[in-house]
Amino acid sequence: MHGSSVLHTFANTGFNGLGRRFPGFPKISDARTHILAPREALQLKMSAGDLLSIEGVGPAQPLDLTAFDEVGQPMLATLGLTANGQIAAGDFDSARFSGWIAAQGGGEPVPGHRLDQVTDPVILRADTSVTVWVIRPIERSGLIEGAGAGCVTVQHKSSAAQDPHLPPLLGDTRDEFTVPRGRAVAYELKAGEFVQIIDVEGQQCSDFMALRADGLDCGDEWMIDSTATRSMVRRAFPGPGLLDKFFDREMRPLLNVIQDTCGRHDTFGLACTARGYEERGFPGHLNCSDNMSNALAPYGVARRAAWPAINFFWNTWIDPATHHIQTEESHSRPGDYVAMRAIEDLVCVSTACPDDIDPINGWNPTDVHVRIYRPETPIRRAVAYREKEDAPMSISQESAFHDRLAPLTQHFAPARDLWAPVSYPAHGTLGEYWACRQAVTVQDMSGLRKFDIIGPDAEALLQLATTRNVAKLPVWRGSYTLMCDESGAVIDDGTLFRLAPEIFRWCCGSEESGRVLQTLADERGLQVRVHALRGAMPNLAIQGPKSRDLLRKIAFTQPHVPGLDHLKWFGVTVARLRDREGAPFMLSRSGYTGELGYEVFCSKSDAVAIWDAVMEAGEEFGITPMGSAALDVIRIEAGLAAANAEFEPGVDAFEAGLGFAVDLIKSDFTGKAALERNAREPRRVLKGLLIGCDDVPAHGAPVFAGERQVGVVTSATRSPMLEHAIAMARLSVEHAENGTELEIGQLDGRMKRLCATVSDIPFIDPQRKRARA
Repeated sequence: MHGSSVLHTFANTGFNGLGRRFPGFPKISDARTHILAPREALQLKMSAGDLLSIEGVGPAQPLDLTAFDEVGQPMLATLGLTANGQIAAGDFDSARFSGWIAAQGGGEPVPGHRLDQVTDPVILRADTSVTVWVIRPIERSGLIEGAGAGCVTVQHKSSAAQDPHLPPLLGDTRDEFTVPRGRAVAYELKAGEFVQIIDVEGQQCSDFMALRADGLDCGDEWMIDSTATRSMVRRAFPGPGLLDKFFDREMRPLLNVIQDTCGRHDTFGLACTARGYEERGFPGHLNCSDNMSNALAPYGVARRAAWPAINFFWNTWIDPATHHIQTEESHSRPGDYVAMRAIEDLVCVSTACPDDIDPINGWNPTDVHVRIYRPETPIRRAVAYREKEDAPMSISQESAFHDRLAPLTQHFAPARDLWAPVSYPAHGTLGEYWACRQAVTVQDMSGLRKFDIIGPDAEALLQLATTRNVAKLPVWRGSYTLMCDESGAVIDDGTLFRLAPEIFRWCCGSEESGRVLQTLADERGLQVRVHALRGAMPNLAIQGPKSRDLLRKIAFTQPHVPGLDHLKWFGVTVARLRDREGAPFMLSRSGYTGELGYEVFCSKSDAVAIWDAVMEAGEEFGITPMGSAALDVIRIEAGLAAANAEFEPGVDAFEAGLGFAVDLIKSDFTGKAALERNAREPRRVLKGLLIGCDDVPAHGAPVFAGERQVGVVTSATRSPMLEHAIAMARLSVEHAENGTELEIGQLDGRMKRLCATVSDIPFIDPQRKRARA
């Protein structure tokens, strides 16, 4: 942006006809899309003229709606609907809904309208302002047994004249304003207040700085120090979670990062400067440093030719080979934001960077919007989650077990769209590890994806999609299997359970496998429904040699399904908590530890009760909550593969060490031809490495035979049981014989070597006797 000149706008539509696609930056829509999982409720505030579009409704997937005006009176008529029943609170996880109804002075029963027609989409228009609740009902037992537990898509299109790119308010604002492109605005934050910095149109860098107000009162400029911050949080920039603070040069915290929907920022570069533009041939160009100096001058802040800054939404990284700082177009989408809480009284400045001569602003500077929220606003920590690059954004949620987890640890990390515990300080990672080996542990695994595949052609679809023979899978049994692409590379792995002749449940790692199933079903014209359960079915892993003893105390099964003691490895049943009237849950004899273990899948509304029952029953066995750090140690010892480690794009199932899950005898499945070819002439194989010291190599570390690299480390840890480091590595077949001496490279692979001996995996219990016990 040269002086005050205005540039033409570049529009990021899906495909611009010039050889560029923008899958992660779709055309901006004035509608908000919500995916409603079974037993979920969605609250929407609609204005007169707003439209509601609903897809996926049918006899097997009904939807309930109810509406109220601002004083809590029923207002279904404003949507053109009449009450045809009552909202049944037992059919969904209703705590939030019930609390809202009570706050309006109402009670049960609540009049509602049930949609169960097949015509898509259903379009509703609000005649007046109204609060609408959209509810996806299903009985708890129906959810557990896989009866019609699909999702519904709800799209809310606003008729308001306000900018559609701004995200919904996070709470009660004290102030908000727009920073026009190429400008800067200074503002004050009181301790406890929140600031939300919003990229209005996407791919726009916003330089930010905060100074302590008490320092300015004394003539001192105590501001965010990027070097101190990086050193304290041990990463390039802080984010929501345990390491979430910006620090000044005295290492005093100034702000917490509470929410971040972009996750890609810069703390290395200066705000752009006049000199920087001059040396590139653009004298007189607007720049952030001058803008920041001008905005901060009324607060007595000294002028600077170059301002240090936190450069939100600026996409930079360090090239590992040259150590140069690289930059590209931003990852931020329209409406992405960072929300922070002030720890001290601060003077802040935000810019909308004017750089239009390189990619950092997508070649087109745009506006930034700032909102300031009052201290009492309940803003929870969160990051963005997208199923794929161009999918709607959702904000990470707390697990259904969170009320029981939060008092035990503050160390959470994102697990897909949920916060999951990393470790528990009362036990530590090592204590959790030994509890799983010697007693019993419980772990929140709700971040797993679950899909129900239902219909006459369910088996046929899964035969095409997975690598094992589904025709041999009996009811009440499960099987570890894979989904591969045409090249034989693993898309996803998971456990497939058969709950009825025409009902399967796929518990896996990513949503991509659900999309693959739906695409295959559509292409082949199969009579089958693929239901994504999303967050509707949280689950616990109960693992360790005492796990069966614990479950004997709380798992009640009816005579027509397998009992606990009848469950063989990968068996599954439907149980209830303690007796026939207890909370229902699916119980499988499965896990990710290599130990005797079970998994419990339940409704969100029953999660806390089931956690409490498990902890109470496990007290006599020394039950210990376990986090993801201990699980990673155990799964490596057990030789269990992980996504983006043992299997990743370009690595086929055999190279990932998962050949045991591939049945090349079955008639056909996606990737079979490629896997048959690769099985005849293998080039790489997954093996174990026994390392003669406690140094743990990093993922991706090179493995050498003399001077030549012959493999790469996929996962590594120090084994508490073996008392030295171990690794899984993908090796060339010529160097994969057991007993072969190799070296793992560190310090650029050449300056330090760890001696290692090739071995089979798993490292512990190679016959899986523990899991089969």
